[in-house]
Amino acid sequence: MTNSCSFRITRTAEDLAQTITALSQRLVKLEQRQESLELLLKQQQQEPSPEENKMLDGVETLLKECQELLESSSETVESDECWSEDSDGDTDLLAA
Repeated sequence: MTNSCSFRITRTAEDLAQTITALSQRLVKLEQRQESLELLLKQQQQEPSPEENKMLDGVETLLKECQELLESSSETVESDECWSEDSDGDTDLLAA
């Protein structure tokens, strides 16, 4: 009976050792995978995707167009102000 009990303890200890070894190996694989995913994420954050670049280029173009419109409209307002000052009160010239 002592041999049987000792065998069970030994067998249980071996099973636990195998389980711990398997879990350790799995943990190492998961840590490696985590490191590779973190590295990949870092690279993706540093380099914008082609779609993002395309969108940013579109936004930059829109900003330039808006700036040009603002500049041209401010020039138009300034020329209208000069025109109205030169007209000596004649409102027919301001119809445009």
